[in-house]
Amino acid sequence: MALTIRMRQQGANNRQTFRVVVTDIRNPRDGKYLEMLGWYNPFVADNEKNLSIDVARLQYWIDNGAIVSDRVKSLVKRYAPEVVQKMSAKKVAKIAKKREKRKK
Repeated sequence: MALTIRMRQQGANNRQTFRVVVTDIRNPRDGKYLEMLGWYNPFVADNEKNLSIDVARLQYWIDNGAIVSDRVKSLVKRYAPEVVQKMSAKKVAKIAKKREKRKK
């Protein structure tokens, strides 16, 4: 089962809020999900109060192979930059390992 961390739309028309959820890639945008990791409200002006993410659970799901969507990645970068740095470092290490293997 391929997992993704993405946003799920909530709220009324023209006044949406979003939940950051872990779900199967094949599920529809507003379909069932495994776990809610946080929420995002784009209509609140204050950047500190418009986003909440459980960083420990986010890191757990990333470590277990969940793919983070681009929009969620940009939100996490604002809220918890250390998670995105770990993801980038992991990707760089993987590329370096492939290069070393190719040289041999």
